[in-house]
Amino acid sequence: MKHALSPQMTKCIEQCLDCYRVCQEMAMNHCLEEGGKHVEPHHFRLMLNCAQICDTAANFMMSSSELHAKACAVCADTCEACAQSCEEVGGMDECVRACRQCAESCRQMAGSRPGKERAARGRATAAPM
Repeated sequence: MKHALSPQMTKCIEQCLDCYRVCQEMAMNHCLEEGGKHVEPHHFRLMLNCAQICDTAANFMMSSSELHAKACAVCADTCEACAQSCEEVGGMDECVRACRQCAESCRQMAGSRPGKERAARGRATAAPM
């Protein structure tokens, strides 16, 4: 039986992967070439952390992990912090856009309960004791 992801999850995966690409490319190219406040440790680390958590959240969703909602919650928080940092640094509108879109999509996924889709497919999950 083929597993199909919901349209909401598919959209979230796409936005996570877009944000991963944008943050990674901007950090490694734009920020390193601009220097100054673009490579201040807090900002630069946040961009790399954002790229990594976006990739991780997408992987959790693509693998149908029951923990995807938790990964998406962390991703949403990280993306929002990255968007704010990029806004403060300036000249990083593409990164701000990608981070805000990903944060919103991940917030919605984080609100969906882990295991909900599995239960809907008829496979009961054990209740915690």
